[in-house]
Amino acid sequence: MIIGVPKELKPDEYRVGLVPAGVKALCEEGHTVYIEAGAGEGSGISDQEYEDAGAHILEDPAEVWARADLIIKVKEPIPVEYERLREGQILFTYLHLAPAPELTRE
Repeated sequence: MIIGVPKELKPDEYRVGLVPAGVKALCEEGHTVYIEAGAGEGSGISDQEYEDAGAHILEDPAEVWARADLIIKVKEPIPVEYERLREGQILFTYLHLAPAPELTRE
């Protein structure tokens, strides 16, 4: 499976959906992992640490979304990310739907 981890865009969100140990485990099982450049900075994780674990670093967030079958995020997508989701793509994240009912319709 091709897995993508974009940088979180919500204000004051510094976590990342996947740490290097998770990347390593997934890559050892034959999966491909794309990480958006800088996605781990808020958690103190460098792009180099992700590369050392087997991930590919992509500068363009749209490319991370376009290449991945599975997107791993911490928070729900924000409007700029809606258009990046595509039919059949899996989104693994926390969804806080009560304050954002439009997410149930997009």
